[in-house]
Amino acid sequence: MSNSSILVVGGGFSGITAALEAAEVGHEVFIVEKTPFLGGRVAQLNKYFPKLCPPSCGLEIQFQRIKNNKNVKFFTQAEVGGIKGSKGDYEVTVKIKPRHVGPGSAQLTEVAEGLEKDVTNEFEFGLSKRKALHLDMPFAFPQRWVLDKDACTEADLKKLSELEVIDLEETEREVTLNVGSIVYATGWKPYDMTNLTNLGGGQIPNMISNMQMERLASGSGPTKGNIVRPSDGEKPMNVAFVQCAGSRDENHLGFCSYICCMASLKQAAYLREQHPDCRVSIFYIDLRTPGRYDNFKNKILDDPKIRAVKGKVADAQPAGDKVKLTVENAVTGIKGEETFDMVVLATGMQPSLAGQKLPAGLEVDEEGFIIGGEDKGIYAAGCAKLPLDVMKSAQSATGAALKAIQTVKGR
Repeated sequence: MSNSSILVVGGGFSGITAALEAAEVGHEVFIVEKTPFLGGRVAQLNKYFPKLCPPSCGLEIQFQRIKNNKNVKFFTQAEVGGIKGSKGDYEVTVKIKPRHVGPGSAQLTEVAEGLEKDVTNEFEFGLSKRKALHLDMPFAFPQRWVLDKDACTEADLKKLSELEVIDLEETEREVTLNVGSIVYATGWKPYDMTNLTNLGGGQIPNMISNMQMERLASGSGPTKGNIVRPSDGEKPMNVAFVQCAGSRDENHLGFCSYICCMASLKQAAYLREQHPDCRVSIFYIDLRTPGRYDNFKNKILDDPKIRAVKGKVADAQPAGDKVKLTVENAVTGIKGEETFDMVVLATGMQPSLAGQKLPAGLEVDEEGFIIGGEDKGIYAAGCAKLPLDVMKSAQSATGAALKAIQTVKGR
């Protein structure tokens, strides 16, 4: 391994883009991804901008490019343990958790279904359960099952131990990588709904997050794409979207998360396409639809069954199997109450690194976004740097890759 090699921390859309940009001009690139599969948040969406494609249409092309490029090597279930050295000459320790499942394990569905224990499905944001042996999505990459050994019963472990493809004795391992520059593309996480106590703290039935809505709308999601209420599986016919749920709030996230308004408009379209009689209300502080997206906003709001109300939602309470919102209309100044079948919180985009201490003296600001690092040959990309949509995240990744290439070329 030479110092012309580049490390990319994070295997979402930004990380994959940065890695391929560097690999396709001849650099050895290592991707380190903490989850079992590449794809990041984009893989959890139903559709993404600007073309409103399903995630498979963009990600499968990227996955194929990785398969066809010998310069790209990736580690899943892996995290950076430590970074030593300096710009142009880093030694990076990577800790890799056991997968317990060997390659060539495409047909384990019946085995998984036969296991006893059910656990919360994190990929579905808690909307469903899964087994300890799982493959999160149809187009998962690598197309290789993973076993959460700690989630198995004794009977499950006995059954699994009889399969040649399962290695229950596999343990965590470490690898050392020598690289000249590093790209951090660690992405974002939805702001924790339990922090939003005035909006139910995540405890009100039929009040969900915007990412949960994406999973409900997805054909590979927990309801096979049927947008229904989590409590009873009924079609919601009167739905509210609450914007800036945790964003632009000094008690939570002090910044605008950039994508939330567009996400809610897109999800309103999901509802109207699937349930033609559904009524949608969007409560907002400001509707931010930059550039070309303004036309999309106008198209959505031309629908007579979608109304946008400039106003702050002050409180949310359960009302039987419905949700009651207290809203202060910013135009009229009138505070009123309305009840909905389902409410979607446009929760903020929090950087994944928020609250973490980073190696190599890398710093984050008070919100968790990476600051500085360029003098060290370490570059932030995508939502590790600031809130961005998918297209702008890819552009940011290309820029970070170019800087990383210039760093190692200069050696």
